[in-house]
Amino acid sequence: MPIVLSHVQIEPLLRARDAGDTSATTSADLGRTETRVTLDDEGILYPTGERLRWEDAARIVKNNSVCFTLSGDEIAEIRVFSQTTNWVRSLYPTQSAPTMLVSGVPMHRIKDTDPWRDTLAKVKTIAPIMGRVLDTATGLGYTAIVAAETAAEVVTIELDPAGLEIARANPWSRDLFERANIQQLIGDAAEIIPTLDAASFARIVHDPPQLSLAGHLYSEEFYRELRRVLARGGRLFHYIGDPNSPFGSRTTSGVMRRLHNAGFARVVRRPEAFGLVAYA
Repeated sequence: MPIVLSHVQIEPLLRARDAGDTSATTSADLGRTETRVTLDDEGILYPTGERLRWEDAARIVKNNSVCFTLSGDEIAEIRVFSQTTNWVRSLYPTQSAPTMLVSGVPMHRIKDTDPWRDTLAKVKTIAPIMGRVLDTATGLGYTAIVAAETAAEVVTIELDPAGLEIARANPWSRDLFERANIQQLIGDAAEIIPTLDAASFARIVHDPPQLSLAGHLYSEEFYRELRRVLARGGRLFHYIGDPNSPFGSRTTSGVMRRLHNAGFARVVRRPEAFGLVAYA
């Protein structure tokens, strides 16, 4: 994989250069592993031969809301315009795993947490993870990756091929493409889920885009399909958003009502994960 960088990795290297250091420890994969680099007059030399020029290092630091790839001595933003949705998607750095921006909206919580811990909190609400798991919105694949650690199989659905393009560039998403027990489907979850067998999943994670971007994924009709494919005794986590915000409070009440109408036996608020758990 190409080297992937953000301001998080580059800012300390600029400080090391200014302090007169000729080498430093950093990461070439957004913090997943560490490597030793050489600092010279031209820039940062990685052990695999790539060189980041100082002027490009300054550009990365200035553009601190996007990650970059480094190939040879050329950098490129990890940003894609989708022909499918007309959304701009980009990889947004944090101190931990990055998130994806979709039309400027982060797809994970990043305030007082990070995208990886956010994912763990969501999945924990329906523990233990077992059997077959349905992930209705792949995104960067973190949910599918975490669930696949203990699930027999994870089926994950992504509407937008551009989203998978961003995921392929993300070192934290590597297992999405390498784990044998993750099956990827491309298309609208509202169209794919009606084709799946009834009672075929033990757990479902429904982490859709916000209501304004994907209102049909919050409908009672869609929830009836989720209930149909969920096995008896199964659990569904539905991410909504900050329950203490006016939007989150209103949306949560409506979602709870529609889940009950769709046939879920019990619906419980899980504010620590900004969502609900519904029981079949």
